[in-house]
Amino acid sequence: MGTNQPKWLDNAVFYEIYPQSFCDTNGDGIGDFNGIISKLDYIKELGCNAIWLNPCFESPFGDAGYDVSDYYSAAPRYGTNEDLKRLFAEAHRRDMHVLLDLVPGHTSVEHKWFRESMKAERNEFTDRYVWTDSIWEEPQGMGCIRGISDRDGSCAVNFFSHQPALNYGFYKPDRPWQQSMDDEGPKATLEELKNIMRFWLGMGCDGFRVDMAGSLVKHDEDGKGTIALWQNVREFLDREFPSAAMVSEWGEPDKSLQGGFHMDFLLHFGPSHYNDLFRCAEPFFSDRGKGDVSEFIAKYKENYEKSERKGLICIPSGNHDMDRLARSIHGDNLKIAFAFLLSMPGAPFIYYGDEIGMRYVENLVSVEGGYGRTGSRSPMQWDSSTNAGFSSAAKEKLYIPQDESADRPTAEAQIADKNSLYNEVKKLIAIRQSYKALQSKGEIEFIYAEKDAYPLAYVRSAGDEKILVVINPAAREVSFDCNIIPKESIYGFGGTMSFADGKITVSPQSAGYFRI
Repeated sequence: MGTNQPKWLDNAVFYEIYPQSFCDTNGDGIGDFNGIISKLDYIKELGCNAIWLNPCFESPFGDAGYDVSDYYSAAPRYGTNEDLKRLFAEAHRRDMHVLLDLVPGHTSVEHKWFRESMKAERNEFTDRYVWTDSIWEEPQGMGCIRGISDRDGSCAVNFFSHQPALNYGFYKPDRPWQQSMDDEGPKATLEELKNIMRFWLGMGCDGFRVDMAGSLVKHDEDGKGTIALWQNVREFLDREFPSAAMVSEWGEPDKSLQGGFHMDFLLHFGPSHYNDLFRCAEPFFSDRGKGDVSEFIAKYKENYEKSERKGLICIPSGNHDMDRLARSIHGDNLKIAFAFLLSMPGAPFIYYGDEIGMRYVENLVSVEGGYGRTGSRSPMQWDSSTNAGFSSAAKEKLYIPQDESADRPTAEAQIADKNSLYNEVKKLIAIRQSYKALQSKGEIEFIYAEKDAYPLAYVRSAGDEKILVVINPAAREVSFDCNIIPKESIYGFGGTMSFADGKITVSPQSAGYFRI
């Protein structure tokens, strides 16, 4: 657990960019690196000082770039390696940092490594992927592709059938074809992973968000093999790139932080209860006030203690794999949701467009493996010009159709409206950056998070600085027993809060931060 955190993570607020949907500068209907560069000032002005860039390597885009065909080349539709290098430099010039999305668990079937591994005669890539010895045997517990080459065997896949699993070994091999982590094939895969990281860190990227980070070693008992693998990577990074930041898509902070990651995401699947907040039949942040925050908080506290309060547990507003926040949370409750997201420990992540309340676009045909996720990946809405300022291409050439509503939110209109969601998010980030207690490493103590009850209240602290946060998304007044009398209010949204007779009474749909 003794991973040294890069200093810049202490006050990092991330903005997630889905590159194909952000800003198109060459009129082909797909976003590009130059488009991202042109909008860095917008991101900086909002208050975000770090960027997570979804996969931007060469790919046939069967899964939106999570099917890599060349880890060392930027996808031509976004630009060149030189353009990406310039994006890093332009971000650094603004005192911002950029994480690339690294997909270490699988490649595309079009990757040259896979084409070589399919050959019947042995070569250096024969053991780069997880293959059985016989076409008649499939790897247990994993999907596979087979009958596609002269090589006898079935190849395990990680998700879609065009994503063959790279071979990092089995924790406890029990079949002749299962290699151990110490065999030559798995060791070569791991060294190649380090080479890829070395290449992009040398180019100026500041670290990686790692896709499916907990899944590399197969048949892994309690993640022990995968933790050991990432500890090996951590030693390499500490030696060569000590300021590189690592955030995992793992969802088990005690394991990922042990493996040497600085941050882990609370995921929308698995045991986190993250969906209880924003995406279920009765979300906690709905104004109906029928949600339950208690199980989320219980799991959060468990993870917080398991990780020895050292790592950063990141709670995103959403991402490319989830419904848009605005699909289930509406109006002022979006502001209240951000009052929560931007006052929790760990680095917050804002999915592009969530800061203006972009909606989920209903009933879209799947684009590039998006399926039900496609509606959350529609092009950013910048202004009232053609295609909401995203692209000069004809509408039918856009990568994904846009929200066609006459009242669709745009960045331009929201910047101009002082009461907009955008301006509330900007204000909340500025307040977070003014108080150490509210930043990534400030401690948290929950003082009210009861089953089927409102509000949610917690104290953030750093040294002598203590801040009480009270959040009430429900459209009714609520109160709870608490003897805290604040010194001053530093943020308020909605109605007032009163502190008297050992009780805090909270107005409907309101949020407040108080110095105590």
